[in-house]
Amino acid sequence: MAILSTISRELTWLQNTLQFYKKHFLALLSLGLVAALGRVIQLGAFGEITTSFHILLEVVIESARLLLFVYVLGLANVKKGASRIKHLFTQKENRKQSWQSALRRFRQQWPSVLLNLAVFSGIAYSINHLIDLVAYETCLFFTLKQDGLIANTASEWTILLFFKNLSVIPFTLTFEAIFLLWITDKLQRTPAID
Repeated sequence: MAILSTISRELTWLQNTLQFYKKHFLALLSLGLVAALGRVIQLGAFGEITTSFHILLEVVIESARLLLFVYVLGLANVKKGASRIKHLFTQKENRKQSWQSALRRFRQQWPSVLLNLAVFSGIAYSINHLIDLVAYETCLFFTLKQDGLIANTASEWTILLFFKNLSVIPFTLTFEAIFLLWITDKLQRTPAID
């Protein structure tokens, strides 16, 4: 039991990610849905699209992902997240202090970083595996085609990327943003995520 308690203490970065994801699930899901629908349209789920519309959708998809990342970086405040990015690039002293904090924290807690990455990788792998099962081992794809909800020319990638944009991509972006806050000691000085 002591080892489980120790491991749990070492997974604070991942725990903060999961808590943030749980608390702000609807906002993260909404941004993921924008990206997911854009990607599905790009893949021709509803028929062919023009090159210019494809490019416009790519801008929308990447904007949704960027907004999600900034939202998490600001701990559910886009303005604060954008301010953190701005200060990092415009204030040399702030950048230097952030790098020093990150290096110090990494040197002190590198086993924790590796453990968090390993557990996160296991979770992401599991989500991706479930998505693969839904796309390739169920009749969902054929049912969507048969019912005319997606074009006959669409591939399984429409389902794969739809679910990835709803799940593993927002989860990964949340994990990365929380990591930046954690490694630079900005997560502890902010109000609790839960």
